[in-house]
Amino acid sequence: MHVTEVIRAHGHENILSKHRTTLEITKEPHLTQEGDCIIAVSADKAMNELNSQFKQSLRRCDAKVMILIEAGGIADLVNALGNPALIMTHPTDLVVRKSGHICNRTLAIKADKAAWDLSRKLVEKLRSPEQEVKITLSVEV
Repeated sequence: MHVTEVIRAHGHENILSKHRTTLEITKEPHLTQEGDCIIAVSADKAMNELNSQFKQSLRRCDAKVMILIEAGGIADLVNALGNPALIMTHPTDLVVRKSGHICNRTLAIKADKAAWDLSRKLVEKLRSPEQEVKITLSVEV
């Protein structure tokens, strides 16, 4: 089974993409340079707004998650895992983690990339406030 969600967001001039263990997408429109894991702002969905079938798929033991991030003709792919313990109730954020830590902001764990690992060409695109960012979340079980 394959379930997909698409999130539309925007870039921001303060995107640094320097965090080595997480990456985050937020509905918040503002970003300081302290948020070095944030890769997109003004998202049209947060954890609590993902559809129930997608959430159920993420909670399966065998869930494989693919996060495709596209901006300005440049793309990067992050692979991660779902987990039965995922809570997925946060009203503004989605976080992908290299670790196994789970909280209500966690979308996926055991990721092969964090913000720091993303293509620097993509990060340059993400630094433009006018840049639309498409994030395709796919779960395969």
